[in-house]
Amino acid sequence: MSLRDHLRSAARLLEETAETPAVLKVDRAVDVISAALGQDLPLLVCGNGGSASDAMHITGELVGRFLKERRALNCICLSSNPAVLTAWSNDYSYDTVFSRQVEAYARRGGAVLGISTSGNSMNVVNAFEAARLAGMTTIGLTGRGGGKMATVSDILIDVPSLRTPDIQQVHICLYHYLCEAVEARLTD
Repeated sequence: MSLRDHLRSAARLLEETAETPAVLKVDRAVDVISAALGQDLPLLVCGNGGSASDAMHITGELVGRFLKERRALNCICLSSNPAVLTAWSNDYSYDTVFSRQVEAYARRGGAVLGISTSGNSMNVVNAFEAARLAGMTTIGLTGRGGGKMATVSDILIDVPSLRTPDIQQVHICLYHYLCEAVEARLTD
């Protein structure tokens, strides 16, 4: 595939996503996240591999700044502390490495944003279950159908693709919009 073909394919998936219910669900996620952060309640973000990098990216934009000067927002990346990740995974289970952190940081009314292209990452699914028990809203960012996360997401934003790199490209656009919209709500 040439670069032009690759870019055209990415543009088609972005266009397809723009016509799905995911668009309305992102706006619902903006409402939930803005309400939580506006009350200084936490937004916990998690994912594995490339999605862990996306979780760190989102957290960096919200704790730091996206486009506007503003106060720092209470956003914590659950995949960014190697001591917690390795100690808990070694002594207990990688499947519970995020749910354990949800136990530590949860506050009723906060939110958890989990990213998984397949929707089947058990540590994210388990984090959502812990979040729901704690009274937090769960927001899933996945590929088509949402996998196992579909049953534990209060808001499921699924990209209409099963191809990981394509899903990740759309995820970046979706969460950049989310960061911009949340920031606008909290500074206007």
